[in-house]
Amino acid sequence: MASNQGLCFHCNEVIPKGVSLHVSILGSSQAMCCQGCAAVAQTIIESGLEDYYQHRTAAAPSAQGLVPDALVKMLEYDDESVQLEFVAQNENSKEVLLSIEGIACAACAWLIEKQLSNIPGVQKIHVNSTTQRATLVWDDKQVKLSQLLQSIHKLGYNANPFQTDKQEEIDRKLYRSHLLKLGVAGLATMQVMMFAIALYGDLFEDMELIYRDYFRWVSLIMATPVLLFSAQPFYFGAYRSLKAKTLNMDVPVSIALLGAYSASLYATVNGTGEVYFESVSMFTFLLLLGRLLELRARRKASETSSNMLKLVPKLAMRIDETGQQQKVAASQLKQSDIIVILPGEVVPADGQVVFGESEFDESSLTGESLPITKKLGGKVFAGTINHEQTVHLEVEAVSQNTFIANIMRLQEQAQSEKPKIATIADSVARYFVFGLLVIAALTYTYWHFHSPENAFWITLAVLVATCPCALSLATPAALTAATHKLSKTGLLVKRGHVLESLAKVTHVVSDKTGTLTEGKLQIKHVICLGDFNEITTLNLIGALEAQSSHPIANAFSEYQGYAATNIEHHTGLGLSGEVDGKKLKLGKASFCDQTAEPIAGMLELVLMVEDKLAARVYLSDTIKKDAVSFSQGLKARGISLSMLTGDDSAQVEYVAKQLHITDIASGALPQQKLEVVKTKTQNSPHLLMLGDGVNDGPVLAAAPLSVAMGLGTDIAKSSADAVLLGSKLSTLLSAMDLAKKTKKIIAQNLAWALGYNALILPLAVAGIVTPYMAAIGMSLSSLAVLTNSLRLNKQ
Repeated sequence: MASNQGLCFHCNEVIPKGVSLHVSILGSSQAMCCQGCAAVAQTIIESGLEDYYQHRTAAAPSAQGLVPDALVKMLEYDDESVQLEFVAQNENSKEVLLSIEGIACAACAWLIEKQLSNIPGVQKIHVNSTTQRATLVWDDKQVKLSQLLQSIHKLGYNANPFQTDKQEEIDRKLYRSHLLKLGVAGLATMQVMMFAIALYGDLFEDMELIYRDYFRWVSLIMATPVLLFSAQPFYFGAYRSLKAKTLNMDVPVSIALLGAYSASLYATVNGTGEVYFESVSMFTFLLLLGRLLELRARRKASETSSNMLKLVPKLAMRIDETGQQQKVAASQLKQSDIIVILPGEVVPADGQVVFGESEFDESSLTGESLPITKKLGGKVFAGTINHEQTVHLEVEAVSQNTFIANIMRLQEQAQSEKPKIATIADSVARYFVFGLLVIAALTYTYWHFHSPENAFWITLAVLVATCPCALSLATPAALTAATHKLSKTGLLVKRGHVLESLAKVTHVVSDKTGTLTEGKLQIKHVICLGDFNEITTLNLIGALEAQSSHPIANAFSEYQGYAATNIEHHTGLGLSGEVDGKKLKLGKASFCDQTAEPIAGMLELVLMVEDKLAARVYLSDTIKKDAVSFSQGLKARGISLSMLTGDDSAQVEYVAKQLHITDIASGALPQQKLEVVKTKTQNSPHLLMLGDGVNDGPVLAAAPLSVAMGLGTDIAKSSADAVLLGSKLSTLLSAMDLAKKTKKIIAQNLAWALGYNALILPLAVAGIVTPYMAAIGMSLSSLAVLTNSLRLNKQ
């Protein structure tokens, strides 16, 4: 049947505009009208029935109705108006942040990246296995978003544009599912172990057959739900791996579980051979426990990162063509729309001030405590807070094109770039699993021809004996013990490489405000020049600042001895009002028609009463108590310290001088901070970044090792590899010492695990080691590694 241009090759219906689907049939690419026809045609090809198209005499019925709901939803994502909410438009490409369900490990991320990178039109794909998100950049002229989502779907993963609420719902559902599986495995393990102890006793004295068979049947009943329900994540992981023609650790784990259970079932039914129900249950429980802890950490990281998008409100007040104000969804705003921002409101889109002026709190973006004055023509960003006056903004960017969304994409991109050691570990793991399976297969082949009745048991002994439990526990067990120790001392570790990297740090780059300093303005000096003493002066200022949300007002919050009236905010200058009938002015010296008398590193305020100079007050952000000892401690360990801050005031030099820091970069924007750290990393690959603000998010995510302050912003904590709970900088010094001890413990564990596997493997292959001996040896080997690791908790 000949192909007609503009008609579907499968059903001969007209192809709708904008649909670009093709299937390779009979050596040429044929156009399809819908996903249903494409799916049916592809199934026919894959089933080896391609000749159908060569011999048919009429077109096939349309398969539109066969399109699954999920595929219909994917097609909707190609709509330009729908994409406005979640797709960022670059110069020659589009960019979207996806949430992907089903990612269990780094191998899953590697698989998705490899698959999509081969599709023409995909310019960049980075998958973050920690947050289960992917940053995708593609050319919309070459490939549609729905086609890319389908490619991920075919690998066994479900991908959708990232939405905060939906992501949290998926995470909660997945966590509950794992918790239930772990609970079933834990309860079964406790019961099965009781009977296993009795069965092991049979090795030393004869047990009546009826009692032995009873214990085995009860153990079988207990272990079956573990195998069929609790162990499902390993089977799915192995299935995806084999489907993608690669290998991960889930493959031998699944083979060992199914093999051990099948052999035990055979032994129970026939009353001969050994049973390993306790190994099946305990092995599943321990592996699930590790997965659950990892999932919990990922969920926490995902939630805190999502909080950034919650800063932007869902609604906006737009002025229409008639001058009337109407409330609309923020996602419906377009460029050149005029929106109204009232005092106290959060800005819904990036824009330019076209009416009024006010001060905006940008601490959610920059981490800096002082608000910024925005006048006509000034740039205002989504997520910031209007402090004082009503302003009108002309919209310049909405949704995914805003500054805050750009910061989040920078952070995701930096997080998804894998360190070299992780890439090597992924590769080694695949070769290790492949080697293990080859040895097991060769062992079975050899014994099948020399002793067929023992071939299965010897092969099972090889799989159990060489099961890389001790090897896989060697590093994580030590890291877990050390991580627990660190959490008790005030450092929350979020990623596995933190301790390894802490042991190698040679250079620390630190933000200033909130990191080396307290991040709160405090009253340092009060010079009374009129008729009022210090307390009265501070109470008068407190009365003026009582109705202000400016960070300066927090410094006077405890002074409320008077009540002020007729208060006026003078944007960027100060306040005026009346107390007990007296006119007061407070603010910059120029605002009060006075000459400034600054003190290095401090903010000056002038108070006027009835147009007479009453006082000068000086405020400062205090350097943290242990910042000096922290600086000295780093120097004693041979570690250099640099300051990288967005602040460009005189206080930067003051703080640097107090802490003996000579390498300073001030007034840096987020992108500039990122460039500075990347440059420094070339000379100091073992660099640690210390920060707390939203503007530190990208640089914290990109640094080889990063630590966020516990009192910092959510985005900083989400981007960093570790979080310093509280504000004690000296905790970092203790952590560096513990990291070096952990490194030694890991080396001891690896030597033991590799030595054990090297010794037990030839014995198992030779048939000297029986399956139950292999199981005991595997348990003892793992126990030795765990015991050695727990010594870190006593350091």
